[in-house]
Amino acid sequence: MAGARVAVFVVFGLCGAVNASWAPRVPALAAQLRAGPGQLGLSLLVMTAGMLMTAAVSGRMVERFGSRSVIVGSVLLSCVVLPILGTLHSMIGFAIAMAGVGAASGALDVSMNVAGVGVERRLGRPIMPIFHAGYSFGGLAGSAAAGLAAAGHWSPTRHFLVAAVAVAVVLVVVVRGLPRSASRAGGPAPAPRVAPGRRPVLWLLAAIALLSAIAEGASSDWSALLLVTAHGVGQGTAALALSAFSLAMALARLGGAWVQRRFGATRSLAVGGLLAALGLVTAATVPVTALAIAGFGLAGAGLAASFPIALGLAGAAGRRDDGGGGEREVAFVTTIAYTGFVGGPPMIGGIAQLTSLSASFVVVGALAVLIALAAVGAERARRRELAANLGREHGVRGTGLVS
Repeated sequence: MAGARVAVFVVFGLCGAVNASWAPRVPALAAQLRAGPGQLGLSLLVMTAGMLMTAAVSGRMVERFGSRSVIVGSVLLSCVVLPILGTLHSMIGFAIAMAGVGAASGALDVSMNVAGVGVERRLGRPIMPIFHAGYSFGGLAGSAAAGLAAAGHWSPTRHFLVAAVAVAVVLVVVVRGLPRSASRAGGPAPAPRVAPGRRPVLWLLAAIALLSAIAEGASSDWSALLLVTAHGVGQGTAALALSAFSLAMALARLGGAWVQRRFGATRSLAVGGLLAALGLVTAATVPVTALAIAGFGLAGAGLAASFPIALGLAGAAGRRDDGGGGEREVAFVTTIAYTGFVGGPPMIGGIAQLTSLSASFVVVGALAVLIALAAVGAERARRRELAANLGREHGVRGTGLVS
């Protein structure tokens, strides 16, 4: 099991590294394509569409082929598409390649989280935040490598090819340790008794992941501009806001499993949401640059466990008596959460256009408070669902249909 934990942690890191490899090179890609912001925006929209469509069907793919197979296929697809991305000079070809990047990312996100749920299930204790820490550290490594490549005047083609080879080599090293599936071996898993969309607990868990994604996307995309416009600092100092946010999130995720075991999932989510709200509102309203940067650090720590705990609880909600299940539930929550990454940044920009960027971050802080409310609601919905299932089971037994 230790081998499986390490292998899944590494795969989360690979996912973060791949996603962080190409994004910092967008300026170089734009120059190579001779494309403006509008054209690049459409290509990113195509990527997102590929991500959403693949995530929506990945639960069934994992049920049928196992999490290991989908992980390997999606990582290898990334390793093929990433170098191609750096060679393109046509916007049509670039958009198609970005669709491939999105499709690989969507499938990998669902399959690695299902694998994480399987490891967590076998261990009998929550460790999903630790896996997501792997993603955060992978993202930091990928973005740092991209910065070095850009500073060394590497072309996107050279950079992406080296990154793809490195990712493929690491995958080969850890692939044998990956769990085949969250389901017990012996054939395809049976369909869940209730579709995910008909279960209130899953909608509430999806709301937690969605709200977390909105707050995370706002911090990633708009924090530097907030410090420049509202605090009047230079771009170098403003970049520290995202650094504080990302580092605090990565470190908090390392301790997130212990916090969840010590205080429970509901309290961890509720307190985290309130801390994130406090950090975001502080960054938006307190006219002290150091406190604003610290506020983003607090927001990163508060949001650190929201996404992994929500996915872990979704997997637990789909568990069957044979020890398997959860694939479709994880895919359901992941797909809805992705809409937060898509719609969050434009929403922040729209609010800022009508009011101010500071006001938009106050709104995001208010949304973070809703994480706490959704966490309490999800726990109540889970208890109601459990009571209803027990009631049906006792009713069946009372009729003599179950011995």
